[in-house]
Parts: sequence; structure tokens; C-alpha cells
Amino acid sequence: MLARPGVTAVRVAMTAERKGLTLIAVGSGKGGVGKSTLAANLAVALQRRGVKVGLVDADIYGPSQPRLMDSEGVKPEARGPKLVPVPNAYGVPMLSTGQIAAPGQAIAWRGPMAGKALEQLVDASWGEIDTLVVDLPPGTGDVQLTMIQRHKPAGAVIISTPQDLALMDATRAISFFEQADVPIIGLVENMAGYACPHCGETSDPFGSGGAEAAAAQMDIAFLGRVPLSMGIRLASDGGVPPAAGTDPQGEVFHAIAAKVADWLDARKG
Repeated sequence: MLARPGVTAVRVAMTAERKGLTLIAVGSGKGGVGKSTLAANLAVALQRRGVKVGLVDADIYGPSQPRLMDSEGVKPEARGPKLVPVPNAYGVPMLSTGQIAAPGQAIAWRGPMAGKALEQLVDASWGEIDTLVVDLPPGTGDVQLTMIQRHKPAGAVIISTPQDLALMDATRAISFFEQADVPIIGLVENMAGYACPHCGETSDPFGSGGAEAAAAQMDIAFLGRVPLSMGIRLASDGGVPPAAGTDPQGEVFHAIAAKVADWLDARKG
């Protein structure tokens, strides 16, 4: 090393550009169709496939991921100006306003405050995570607009139940993302058939096949059906995503995650 007059010490700072996160938005046109359950199980199933995935509960006013991921009452810490995602038993670090507000507290924030909260959740210290599953609130309001404008998702998964009214709302959600040039990864049909635990007969209280037909009509991928299942409901209420276990009810989520993972691989390469 050549000496320089007046130089007594040299410090070298090594820097590296942080690669941007790939955001997968999980949306629906209306509430009550199982969007949060799908988002939680999709994240867990992707993690099982080796994806470095985190979960953001962007349903600012109605957060449910802390219950679904068994992390209620666990508050995130801060690292400088950024939040540190909360770990859980399923290997999917997550952040939610439900971890910040007091249990049962109504979150009565105007649009700008909700947008700021979303920004803090997404721009957290995610470490090695390179993919975020974002559980959006239903509809096409302020939070969705903020997501599009500031954090442009790589793609969106839309969930609907089979009946016509739900599909009408799902179509509006698809149109919203398409107008914002966010690719639609595919459509999922939830509550698709109920198998009686006593006689084994399957009935379709919400209809059957509507989402698959709608996907074909709109020329988007159909990712699969999730049955109306007591087991899925009980496991979710208990903070145990079915995709984290070995019961058959988790298989459908792994099948959906496989298609999403293939979409991600195709996008990367």
C-alpha cells in the first residue's frame, strides 16, 4: 500500500444495495370471503417451499392476522425508525396494527394515518425476507390506493366465494389492479362445497364453480378451491394455519402456493 502524506488511518465502508421486496397482494371485493385466512396460509405454504416470506396485515381497521398466526399480545420492537417484524412458530415474521393497538381497541384513523401505518408495516426491518404477502382490506379504498402508489405489488391474488354477488365484487377488485398495471396472479374460490362429517355427502350452499368460470371469462389463472370446512375454521380460530400442519385440509393451500411460487419463479427468470 502506497503511503500518502498526512494520512494516518484509512477506513473502508462496505455497502450493498438492498434488493427490493416482492409484494404479493391478497385482495377481495368484499369482506367475509376468507381473504385473511388465505393470506396467512399462503405465506406459511410459501415458507414451507423455501421462499423467504413475511406477512403484512394491511387490513388496518380490521386486523386478524395476530389471531390467525398465534401472535396476539406480542408487540413489535423498533430498530431506529423502523419496526422489527414479530416472529412466530411458523417461520413467517409478520406485522399488523393488531399488534400495536390495545386488544379490542377500535382503530379510528383517517386515510392519511392509515396510509402512514401501512408504510411503516411495509418499510420495516425485514432482514433476509425477499417476499411479502400483504393481506389487504376488502374493497378498493385508501389503503389499496396507498399500496399501489407507494409499494407497487408485483402481483395480486384475488379471493371470492362462488355466488354471483361475491364474484361481482371480485371482478371490481380485479379491474382495480388491472387499471393500476398490477398483474393478476390468479383467482381463488373459497367456501366451495361442504362435506357433511356424518354422511360424507357434499353440498354447495354458496354455489360451485363460479370463480373458475369467471377466471376463464376474464382470461386469468384459476388457482384452486378451498372448501367450506369446520376444520379450517377451528384451526384458524386457534391460531394454527392448516398449511402448517399435516392434516388434509392444508393440502389445498399448498397447491395454491405452488402455483403462486411458479408465477414468482417465472417473473424472476
